[in-house]
This record gives sequence, structure tokens and C-alpha cells, in this order.
Amino acid sequence: METIEFLDVTVIEPRLKHPTIFKKFDSLAAGKELVLYNDHDPKPLYYQLLGERGNIFKWEYLLQGPENWEVRITKLIPEEGETIGELVTKDYRKAEVFKKFGLDFCCGGKKSVARTCAEKGINPAQVEQELNELTDTPVTRALNFNAWDLSFLADYIENTHHTYVREALPALTEYTTKIAGVHGENHPELKEIARHFAAVASELNAHMPKEERILFPYIRRLNEADKAGISVVKPGFGSIQNPINMMEMEHEAAGNSMEAIRELSNNYVVPADGCTTYRLAFAKLQEFESDLFQHIHLENNILFPKAVKLEEKVLS
Repeated sequence: METIEFLDVTVIEPRLKHPTIFKKFDSLAAGKELVLYNDHDPKPLYYQLLGERGNIFKWEYLLQGPENWEVRITKLIPEEGETIGELVTKDYRKAEVFKKFGLDFCCGGKKSVARTCAEKGINPAQVEQELNELTDTPVTRALNFNAWDLSFLADYIENTHHTYVREALPALTEYTTKIAGVHGENHPELKEIARHFAAVASELNAHMPKEERILFPYIRRLNEADKAGISVVKPGFGSIQNPINMMEMEHEAAGNSMEAIRELSNNYVVPADGCTTYRLAFAKLQEFESDLFQHIHLENNILFPKAVKLEEKVLS
């Protein structure tokens, strides 16, 4: 019988805990598991692991307090064939199919259709059938983001999606807070929705300036150096993969909160006693989610991978 790696974190010296866990994780073969035992929620480790190793693992709670926590960390097997993100990059119409089935093509875009369907309990044949039907549908004129100059794509993300987020956050914060206060007694899920959206707002308000002040300017510098045929000096943050890992980690946090909102709202269905503000809040939340999906898709699946390759080409 195959044994599973088990690590009791409580007996490790504090300064050695995370290095020991990382060493254990790095030694795992693809598809293998590491079970951690701890006396408190190890969620900070999740974010550190995601930030430093990327989205190459699955995190599952086996036991969640109040005194003991157990987490199973599975090192993912590299995907074979095209990922969901790659499929959407080539044909954005496929995003609508993935949305219909509740499959994440932005934060979860590095997974295959088969794997994502397996995680959601969805028949992949149904998804593949609808994807294949798109080939018989005429392609309407659409923006070919994948062909855009990287500097122009970064500008587009800032001027379109960052601007939209900054304009939408105050109103949606007001709407979700208001309906939680008015309807929260009969619909307690609204209080959770307001809490999750507050987390999204906090995450994105801290996230976007880091892209605008650090990551995007560096991508533009790489792009201009490539055009001029010159090299770029290694930045203080080391490889561009370091800030990209952090941005993708923050994308996932915001995406998880929006997924929770969709589940709590029953896919944004307004109950019979919902007032006008209730309906407006849910309509705007759905609009916000749709914009965020495309926003993160453009970064995770197009801008960031191309920027990594570009840095390898022009870094001195």
C-alpha cells in the first residue's frame, strides 16, 4: 500500500516550519500528497506556497479546528494538451461555454477541461460538445488580445478594467451593505455576500497600484528594450515570475470571494421579496464578475506568460 507523506508541524522549531514544509513539498513527485498537522489554521502557508511556487498544488482541509487542523496538499500533475486559459486565448467565444458550466477560465485557467470538470463533478463530454459546436458558428469580429503589443495590452487593462473596478467598487460596496442591512434578517446570506465583497474591494484596491507602479512599467520596459534590440538590467525583485506569482495569488483570492458570492446568491437570482436595490446589486455584481473574469484572463493567460518569455529574451 502506498504511503502518504505526513508532517506534524507542531513539533518543528518555529523558524524552521515553513522551510521544512517547502522542502517536503518540493520533494513530492507529481500527483503525490503531503498531509500537514497543525494546532492553528495554516492558511498563511497556502498564500506563501502559491506566491513562491505558483498554482501547482491542490489544498484541501481534512480537519478545521477548533484545536487541530489537517490539510492535504497535492502536487498537481502537469496538464496534457491545451488548458482552459489557452482555449479562451485562441477563441474568446469559448469563455461563454465555460461560464455556463461554472468553469473558471481566469484564475483556474491553467487547468485542462477534463481536470476542471472532474473537480466540479461535470460531464466533460457535455462541455466538449458545446465547444465543438462553436466551430460551426461564424466568428464575429472581436478584439484579438493575443496579437496585441504587450505595452498596449497593459495600457488597455489599466484604462479599461482598472478604471471600471475603481468606478464600480464604491457603488457595489454601498449596495451590498444596504441590502444586507435591510434584508439580512430574512436573507442572512446577504451579510456574507457583503463581507465577501468587502474582501474583494480591499484586495483589488491594494492589488491594482502594485501592477500600475511596478509590474506593468517593467513589462513596458522589457517590450521597448526588445524593440530597440537592447538588454535590460535585472530588477530588484529578481525574476518577473516573483511579482507575477504574487499577482496571481491575489487574483485567486478575489476570484474565490466572487465564487462564494455567486454560490450564496444562487447565481444572482433575486428572491420574490427583493427590492429595487436588491435587484440592482445582484445585476451589478454579475456585471462585475464578468468584467473581472476577462480582466484576470488577460493578465494570467496572455500578458504574464508573454512577459516571462520576453524577460528571458532581453534580460542581460
